[in-house]
Amino acid sequence: MALTLSIFALTIILIMTRPRPLNEATAALLGAVLMLATSIISPSQAFGVLKDVDNILLFFLGLMVICVVADRAGFFEWCASKAVKLAGGRGLRLLLVLFGLGTLITTFFSNDATALVLTPIVYVTVTRLKLNPLPYVFACAFIANTASMMLPISNPVNLLPVDAFDITLGEYLRFLLLPTILAITINVILFILIFRKVISASFKYDCAEFSIKVDRFFIFTCIGLTLTAIGYIVTSVYGLPLSWPALGGAFLLLSGSFVFRRINLRGVNSGISWSILLFIFSLALLVKGLENAGVTEALGRAMADLSSQNTLGATVATSFGTAVGSNLINNWSMMMVSVSSIGEIGNSVAASGQALIYSSIMGADLGPNITIIGSLSSMLWLVLLRQRGLNIHPMQYLKLGLIVTPPMLIIGALSLYLCSLL
Repeated sequence: MALTLSIFALTIILIMTRPRPLNEATAALLGAVLMLATSIISPSQAFGVLKDVDNILLFFLGLMVICVVADRAGFFEWCASKAVKLAGGRGLRLLLVLFGLGTLITTFFSNDATALVLTPIVYVTVTRLKLNPLPYVFACAFIANTASMMLPISNPVNLLPVDAFDITLGEYLRFLLLPTILAITINVILFILIFRKVISASFKYDCAEFSIKVDRFFIFTCIGLTLTAIGYIVTSVYGLPLSWPALGGAFLLLSGSFVFRRINLRGVNSGISWSILLFIFSLALLVKGLENAGVTEALGRAMADLSSQNTLGATVATSFGTAVGSNLINNWSMMMVSVSSIGEIGNSVAASGQALIYSSIMGADLGPNITIIGSLSSMLWLVLLRQRGLNIHPMQYLKLGLIVTPPMLIIGALSLYLCSLL
């Protein structure tokens, strides 16, 4: 167990510090290779892990292709222009509209899509309007995490427990719909209070500032996105693999973009982050190593003991524990550990009302609102802004996160407990 924990700890440190020439993916791969080289994981187990996460990998691949095509069609910039128009020249209303837009994009296209596409558009837009960008770009980062509890597809991390425990959409919404709505409401209210002076500014809207061409390709893309969203809902209801509508939507939109000659293979490839797929698979191998060493079984027993004594206490403790863990080792690795640990409990998961499963999802989704390193979407958000000249210090994110996140976790955990009693 000592060797396994040492490799895991070293890998997490390398992922967080990213010493050259390593990045998150290559650091995780190095740890996975060490697990294989030391026989902590066998080659056959590695193949089994690949089969376990293939739905998530394919879902992520389809999602990235969909985002590339939608961005090329100008769909997200069109959304931003409509948001500015709805704001009616008022900074407060613009913030509220962006929260709503971010919620919609996150709900149906994932938190990574919100960070990847909405963030740069919002920054460029508020800069054009000569507004202080901080409340608006922070809104993109926070709503990407907060609203990612809404549906299983809203955060690829959610697919880990959904796949592992065969959770249907109805079951998911029964436990997490109310906590998600409350968390979003708290997030919005606290942002209004914190940034009340900044967002009191007004601006003038000029539609000529947005160069959006609503042509046949744009309409085709909107239809394709609608069909994909419907596919997500249908497959979620029937418990089918969510990679199916993601890949189907990607194929449809990609085919249309080739027919309309709006994108080529090089453009598609440049929009796909292959390293993210490698990162996810490598993390799954690392967690498999923890399973083999008995680490997740020990955590599972501790969670089972806590749950048997006090379900409310277990719900709150798991939510906060997963949130803290997500900020220490990233929410992907934390969720993988949580799923493995809860899986060790066995039948007692059902006896405790599955509260531990959903409190883990809550912690992994809301937790990254505390630090930049908590989720891929937060790290991507930071990189995108730095590329455009806005340098957000991690301490700025931390100070805001420590104010906003704890109330969301407390109210979310309490409402989750109440939902589990229904």
